[in-house]
Amino acid sequence: MSTFSNVKFSLLDLAPVLAGKNASISFQNSADLAKHVEKLGFYRYWLAEHHNMPGIASSATSLVISHIASHTEKIRVGAGGIMLPNHAPLVIAEQFGTLDALYPDRIDLGLGRAPGSDQATAYALRRTLNSSPDDFPLLVEELESYFSGTARVKAVPGKGANIPIWLLGSSDFSARLAAEKGLPFAFASHFSPDYTLPALRLYRERFTPSDQLSKPHAMVGVNIIAAETVEKAKWLATSQQQQFLSLVRGDPSELMPPIDDIEKEWSIYEKSSVEKTVNSKTTIIGDKNAVREKLSAFIEETEANEVIINSQIYDHEARKKSYDIVAEIVNE
Repeated sequence: MSTFSNVKFSLLDLAPVLAGKNASISFQNSADLAKHVEKLGFYRYWLAEHHNMPGIASSATSLVISHIASHTEKIRVGAGGIMLPNHAPLVIAEQFGTLDALYPDRIDLGLGRAPGSDQATAYALRRTLNSSPDDFPLLVEELESYFSGTARVKAVPGKGANIPIWLLGSSDFSARLAAEKGLPFAFASHFSPDYTLPALRLYRERFTPSDQLSKPHAMVGVNIIAAETVEKAKWLATSQQQQFLSLVRGDPSELMPPIDDIEKEWSIYEKSSVEKTVNSKTTIIGDKNAVREKLSAFIEETEANEVIINSQIYDHEARKKSYDIVAEIVNE
């Protein structure tokens, strides 16, 4: 039996803003990509909340989810994730209740506890001056009460909505909470590779069954840049490397076109910092054979139930081709 046989494959879209383009192009590309991967058989299409990031257009995440759902027919669409401390839970219940009413049985709600931004932006986004990521468990409970209808205030739409809640994390905090509440758990291994296995182990060992989930369901994130040749894949990957380099330098950028020699762009320290985040285990770059080998090894190591793939590729057609190659691999 293939390593890929019992694993779902999904897509994480950061709605990249391309250098020289604008957000309108980002959303056109996202809708086209969603239709494309739906035909390829991908299971979910998630978008992530980020703020003050020139290269990411999905800050108004609920709106972009609706845009994607309106251009597709059956693929599940959701948030990977909504950064709950940024919002009043009632507002998220109403937004996702509305999405569920518009697109029944297709909407997912992944929740994160980080602000998804820098400190100044977190302050600008503040719901109250006293909110903190440490309030996350209480915020999740409040949100659940709106969906269940047990809260004093009724979320309309929202009450009774059929929306699976996921907890997202890049450390063990959400792994513990997801296990305690019996919720599916998605680990951000695509940018926090070192903590992947400990967090998954903790989640599985402490999992308590719930009405939503009878046994653990773990999703892992992975960056994949696939192309016809290893050389082309490495060239395409320089866009993502430049984007992470801009973060290391504290000056986030749009997604830049590929360049011929990334070594000229960074110092030894900067290269080390980028490669610590996008290392070879959770960032897979290569042709079909290389991607197959590394993706199979990663799934075997993590025993993941689901893999969510991010592909930061500047050229839209090359990005679609990368997902074509992944689909060929997992359907062999």
